[in-house]
Amino acid sequence: MERTAENKMGVMPVNKLLITMSLPMIISMIIQALYNIVDSIYVSQINEAALTAVSLSFPIQNLMIAFATGTCVGVNALLSRSLGEKNFTLVNKTFSSGVLLTLINISVFMCFGFLFTRHFFRAQTDITEIVDKGSDYLFIVTTLCFGIFGEILFERLLQSTGKTLFSMITQATGAITNIILDPVLIFGRWGFKPMGVRGAALATVTGQIIAMILAVLFHFLFNHEVKLDLKHAGIDGRVIGLIMKVGIPSIAMVSIGSIMNFAMNQILLSFVSTAAAVFGVYFKLQSFVFMPVFGLNNGLIPIIAYNYGARSFERIKKAILFAVIYAVSIMILGFLVFQIFPDWLLGLFDASKEMLALGRPALRIISFSFLLAGFCIVVGSVFQSLGNGLYSLIVSIARQLLVLIPVAYLLSLTNQVRFVWLAFPIAETVSFAVSAYLFKRIYSEKILPLKYLSRHDLTEDTTQA
Repeated sequence: MERTAENKMGVMPVNKLLITMSLPMIISMIIQALYNIVDSIYVSQINEAALTAVSLSFPIQNLMIAFATGTCVGVNALLSRSLGEKNFTLVNKTFSSGVLLTLINISVFMCFGFLFTRHFFRAQTDITEIVDKGSDYLFIVTTLCFGIFGEILFERLLQSTGKTLFSMITQATGAITNIILDPVLIFGRWGFKPMGVRGAALATVTGQIIAMILAVLFHFLFNHEVKLDLKHAGIDGRVIGLIMKVGIPSIAMVSIGSIMNFAMNQILLSFVSTAAAVFGVYFKLQSFVFMPVFGLNNGLIPIIAYNYGARSFERIKKAILFAVIYAVSIMILGFLVFQIFPDWLLGLFDASKEMLALGRPALRIISFSFLLAGFCIVVGSVFQSLGNGLYSLIVSIARQLLVLIPVAYLLSLTNQVRFVWLAFPIAETVSFAVSAYLFKRIYSEKILPLKYLSRHDLTEDTTQA
């Protein structure tokens, strides 16, 4: 049966649509941030070495997220655009190609988990306790990574058709499962043996697997616009190319974060291991600020992609404007919290006097970058939704590889760790300038022409009538 009903992304008032699609994602992202923080709070109660070990695992975990979300950003953008164009054959091929790419990603990271986890930690530190605890944690997270890859794929399929409420339910369920299991498995409760950092890892992957199962069920039960029609499904090299055209820059962009994190850890470990622990704590805390903005973006991407396919200039312009306003407001609030309550934030992680002394200026200095980051994040999502993921990659390279790491290294030569944190607001300033320039360019090339296309179409419709 032919599907002709207009999706809500083409007809609902834009501000209401953005809130409707983003709010469930923002809530789920906040819950996700909460479980990330709770995870580290429990680990910090083992000892500081355990907290440092989990912090040093972040580059690989971030790399998994990079490949999962990057691939799915490409799938999501192509699906939404295909739905806007009413090209349901392409919708089916995009679905099947996304599943294949996800299976390849899972295989790669499982192999890494079995072969290279201990080598990864030995490359960072010679402190035996950190190497042992970190290897135990990362081995479990990588070899059971099918949960997070499957969860992200099917959540993005739901988001591509505007069913973000189901994504919220899956993410919230996974996060709450993790939060409940953390103390049970880490410290040994309800008859379980204490497992330390292994328990934290098992709690994490269990939550991911449960979330994946829910996402798969919701997709096949309710996501009728993206059905796997075997007649039109199949692996199409052209479709994979379209997915990866957006996906590879997105993967590279997030992967650069892993390189940055690894490099920053090496710079900070040259001072003291506590500095690396502070950096890890910062990343957990900043997720409370950034995750809601990422949730906003998850709602924004399919709106822009759909309306670009439908050639609706006004709806795209309004969606971007509202998203920037909301993102900047969230970031300003986060900045104020980091400025006023750094001791309380660090105290959540059982911070020692040394960690407080190092962490207090770190949180206050780094948070100045929040003031510009909201605009940069939204603009990056605009690039991705319009198929220009390369622009996002350029911004990320400029910020994290060309500015942040070199500036942090140069500032470390002062032998004062507090100066290293200045690299973050400096890098964000560069990111803002590059983002603004590239947004002006893509607005002129892709968005503004839709204004005249829309008028032309309206004139034609009036004439025909």
